[in-house]
This record gives sequence, structure tokens and C-alpha cells, in this order.
Amino acid sequence: MTTATTDPVRLPPGPRAPKLIQGLATVAAQNTVFTALEKRYGSAFTLNVPVFGRMVVLSSPSDIKELFSSSRELIGRPTKNLGDILGSGSVFALDGDELLARRKLLLPPFSGKSMRSYERITEDEVLAEIATWPEGVEFETLDPMMRISLNTILRAVFGAEGRELEELRTLMPAAVEFGSRIALLPEAIRRDLGKWSPGGRFAQYRRKMDKLIATLIADARADPNFDNRDDVLTLLLRTRYEDGSPISDQHIADELLTLLVAGHETTSAQLSWVIERIRRHPDLLARLTEEVDAGQSQLLRATIQEVQRTRPVLTASLRRTRTRVKLGEWVIPEDTTVLGSLHLAMTSADSFPNPEKFDPDRFLGTSPNPFAYPPFGGGMMRCIGASFATMEMEVAVRAMLQHLRFEPTDAPAEGAHNRGVSIAPRKGGLAVVHRRQSRSSQNTTSSVSAGEPGIS
Repeated sequence: MTTATTDPVRLPPGPRAPKLIQGLATVAAQNTVFTALEKRYGSAFTLNVPVFGRMVVLSSPSDIKELFSSSRELIGRPTKNLGDILGSGSVFALDGDELLARRKLLLPPFSGKSMRSYERITEDEVLAEIATWPEGVEFETLDPMMRISLNTILRAVFGAEGRELEELRTLMPAAVEFGSRIALLPEAIRRDLGKWSPGGRFAQYRRKMDKLIATLIADARADPNFDNRDDVLTLLLRTRYEDGSPISDQHIADELLTLLVAGHETTSAQLSWVIERIRRHPDLLARLTEEVDAGQSQLLRATIQEVQRTRPVLTASLRRTRTRVKLGEWVIPEDTTVLGSLHLAMTSADSFPNPEKFDPDRFLGTSPNPFAYPPFGGGMMRCIGASFATMEMEVAVRAMLQHLRFEPTDAPAEGAHNRGVSIAPRKGGLAVVHRRQSRSSQNTTSSVSAGEPGIS
């Protein structure tokens, strides 16, 4: 258990290279660099990098558990995050009791009856998208997956339809991409210094987004069917804090953008990785097709879990110490960044025998240690939309396998490309598909579970 302490500082060992060199190496090839450092120093090491300064990297399940379950008075959110871009009402900008209260309001919309309606929206978007895919020629799946994810989020989360939906489809991707590029720049550069400055350009995007979201909020409130709507925006308008007060409209706008940023590119990239992986395992591809035709989902869920383990789109979970703390065997000073390495945790041979092998069967009939397998992070900062993302991936892959035949390939595995928000297949998740001439008839969403596959 992490505790406050006055003991002398005791940090894990680490490289002595200059700060800039350590920073460049980490940005250029984080997984490769962290794997090499783990082999040299063990499951905990210390880096010194620009922007974040001294950083303690942890990856053992016991240390990850302590990090995720630490008191919010001892360890909180890092100061460098997307909160400055997404607004003061975003969960990325909140900490401590404020964050806890907001999470209690955000979690219910992603469970129960609402999730079933989101399944139908996801299936509609998948079927509309794959109807346009070419047959017999190789193409990148990343952009199509991004369209599926974006449209699903805009309809299920924003409640957007008609003109507003079309405007958001154009505006949101550009705004998210630009915002993610400037998020970690110094504050002076992110300030609004006119329309040609980085901060000024993003301010223009944000004003347009806020105007559209204000229209959606007004339309939802005016809807005679307001009490029966199940989009996330409306659910947030109806929800109340424990003292009876509502979330402000501006904070709702901030949270909707947060859900988009956190769920759009990440889910899209993970779906492309699923295609990239199963095409290189023809026996698995055949088994998955047989399973979905039989209306089952166990192997499908296990496959998605194994893709998340071996090809994570998010590789780290950041925290910052509020005071000097004892975490495991280490004593970490105040105001120090602590990074839980999701990649190292999920590729540890101690938790996953033959970790380099792509083997979905390892997840069949088992629930992995949530601190050895945390693809959505954990604790107070675990991804709010984890169950939504899991549902979206299951519905999308199932629908694709029911309607399409993917050609296997013996091409080398695609490398990883860091897009800022997520890590995607370097070649875009290439695929060759054919329409299936006959298949078992079943409801593509009947066996979807909104539950999460053993994640912390």
C-alpha cells in the first residue's frame, strides 16, 4: 500500500544519458526503449526527460496495483495532459474529489439498456461502411475504421443527426488531430495569440465545436421525447450530482469532446490491428468465422483481448506524486511523474508465458490479473468509455466476419506508427476482402456483451 513518508528518497536505477537524448529515444521508440531498459534495470527504472522531468517507470503487477489504488491525496493526475485543450470541465482537467464525483455521473450512460442501443448504431455504421469496400484489391482499413468509430460516437454519444452530424463529421477529426499535436507544447505556444498562432487556430476550432454542441443541447432539451432518449448527451443533461445540481452545459461540451478524443482514434487503431493480426493467422480467422456464424463470441472476445495485449494503442498511464510517497520498495519525492507501463506489464513472461506469441486461446475461460492486463488503464483514471470501446470492437469485427471474407496473408507484420493520440499499424492495417456469398443467418448483435474482458 502506498503511504506518505519522510524516509530518504530511493529511486529505481536508470540511464545516465542527457535529458534530451532520453526524451528523444522515448518519443521515437518508447516500447523498444522501455523493453531494453527493463532488461537492464528490472521492472522499475527512472528516466529524466523534457517536459515531464524525472519519471519513474513501473511495470510489475504489484507496483501497478499500488499505483492505481493509491489515495488521491498522495498520487494524482499529471499536470501535463489534454485537460488544457479539452477544457476545465473535462475529466482530464479534474483531480481528487472533483474527479471522483464526475466519474460517478459518467459511468451509468455506458452500461445497461443504453449500451444495447449503441450496439445497433455501431452495426448500422459498420454495414454502411463495408458496403463501400472494394473486393479483391488491397486497401488500408484505418481510415474506414475511423469513419465507423467517429460516426458511432457522434450518434451514440453526441446524439447528432442531420445537418449537425454532417458538420461534426468534417470538423471533429481536424480539430482532434490539431489539438493532440499541440497538447504537450509549452503553455506560451498554446495561448491564443491570434488566428495564425497554434492556440488561436485551435480556439477557432473550439468555438465552432461549442456552437454545434450548444445546438445539440438545445435540440435535446426541446425534444418531446427527451425523457426517453438514450444518447450520452441527453443522459448527462438529466443526471445530477449528490447535492442535486446539474453538470453545466460547458462542462458537458468538454466531456463530450473528451469522450471523442479518448475513444475515436484509439478504437479505430485497435480495430485495424485486429484485421492486421487475424489475416496473419489463417487458422484463427477460420475459427472466428465459424464461431460468429454459430452466434458465439468467446473466441472473438479473446482475440480482441490478445490484440490489445500485443498491439496496444495506448502504452502508458501517467500519475504525479502530491507528496513524498513509499510505493513498493521505492521512495518517490513530491511532484514526480510516475508512469505505469501498460506495454511492459502486458508483455511480461511472468504473467503471460511466451509473451511474444499471438495466442488468443490464452484468454479463453480465464480472467487475467487486472494489474498485469490493463489496456484501458486503471484506478480513478481508467478510461470512462472502456465498455463502449469493447462493445464497439466486438460488434464491428463480428459484422465484418459475417459479411466479408478476409484474405489471409504471409506478408511481414506491420510495424507501429505513433499518431500522437494512438499507435496504429504503419501501413494502415491492410486488407483484401470478398463479399460472402452465403452465411448463417443470425442477429449480429444478439450475443454482444457490454461487459469488459477482464480489464482493470
